[in-house]
Amino acid sequence: MRSLAVAGTLALATTLGAAVPATAAPAAAPLRLTLPALTGPFQTGTTTLHLVDSLRKDPWVASQQREVMATVTYPVRHTGPAPRAPWQTPGVAAATEELGKVQFGIPANSVDWAATQRQARTDIPADPSLGQRPVVLFSPGYGGPRELYAVLTDDLASRGYVVVSLSHTHESAAVEFPGGRIERSMSAPGDPAEMKKAIDARGGDTRFVLDQLTRLAHGDNPDADRRPLPRHLGKALDLSRVGAFGHSYGGYTAGETMYQDRRVDAGINLDGAMSHGSGIDGAPYLPGEVTKHGLDRPFLLFGSQLVDRTGKLIDHDRLNPFDRSWPEFWANQRGWKRDLLITGSRHLGFSDLQAVIPQLGGLVSADKRTETIGTVDPRRSLDAQRDYVSGFFDLHLRGLDRHLFDGPTPCHPDVKFI
Repeated sequence: MRSLAVAGTLALATTLGAAVPATAAPAAAPLRLTLPALTGPFQTGTTTLHLVDSLRKDPWVASQQREVMATVTYPVRHTGPAPRAPWQTPGVAAATEELGKVQFGIPANSVDWAATQRQARTDIPADPSLGQRPVVLFSPGYGGPRELYAVLTDDLASRGYVVVSLSHTHESAAVEFPGGRIERSMSAPGDPAEMKKAIDARGGDTRFVLDQLTRLAHGDNPDADRRPLPRHLGKALDLSRVGAFGHSYGGYTAGETMYQDRRVDAGINLDGAMSHGSGIDGAPYLPGEVTKHGLDRPFLLFGSQLVDRTGKLIDHDRLNPFDRSWPEFWANQRGWKRDLLITGSRHLGFSDLQAVIPQLGGLVSADKRTETIGTVDPRRSLDAQRDYVSGFFDLHLRGLDRHLFDGPTPCHPDVKFI
């Protein structure tokens, strides 16, 4: 667990832990969850894109063209009566139900995963009065669905960004396409060849999505099914200011994409090793190109803590050789750089589980809660994540310096500057 959580080389469904017995009987009525309110000055609209790459075959299913599902979330001044978007599609919610039962011991039908709503509203027009907004691409952890990161991505959109979140078909645990078709993971996490296949596919997915956003900005509809898109959406995209960030293997994806594609101006790695072979427990160390060569553009490392097999607490930062890729990247990085750590946090605290696990109460044991999201105060952790992610892109995509990166601040007492 310790090496794979740091390296970001297990599917989200696997890193959640081993099966445990149920810790509570199911409630009479399923628990309804709430995602936290937005903190930016704007409300948000959202839509999905079904994109098919006619130039690439799927690396796991050679008979298929590569398909990508993406969620586009954008700032607006007013949403009107538009309905809030579901947090998860029915197929993804069913996978989450299964995951909760197997990995957390949550009794079936104890939580109404499908009823949870995002703060974003569905398919409302983009707001021409806001002009063009910087675009930020997001990639989830290995095997993780993009839906489990809405807390962070929706909030970034509320602060003035167009945020485009990707699922990586046949690697993500479940990807639902229009019409209800579900594609499950076919990848074998941990095998170096599979991990290399995954990072290459992710890089191709991200560059392809950026190409399709360029089509959208030029007035075309890139959706494979030609579904109507929100009015003015293409006009909201400022593709001269592009960022990328991701959690775990998604952080590696952000770095590799920046190395391969100069259209991306700045990036963030949320607690992910930048290698497809960890070099731990006899595994080969296989660093990415971004690790070996660094970047000439801004990049932020943002880590958590983990507990090793001896019970020792380890910081995931550039000073700890446990993950060799971070010190190697740091030495080669030529652009602006910072290395931050949320003390008391754990790897999966960078996902929506940071907001969800505390609401599950006795359905999740205290030990499992600590293993998953740590001991940090959940609200403070979310505030810090939202502030530093938006502050980084404010600084490097909008030229707005909120001085968050000058040094520690009492506003975020859990954040340590390395």
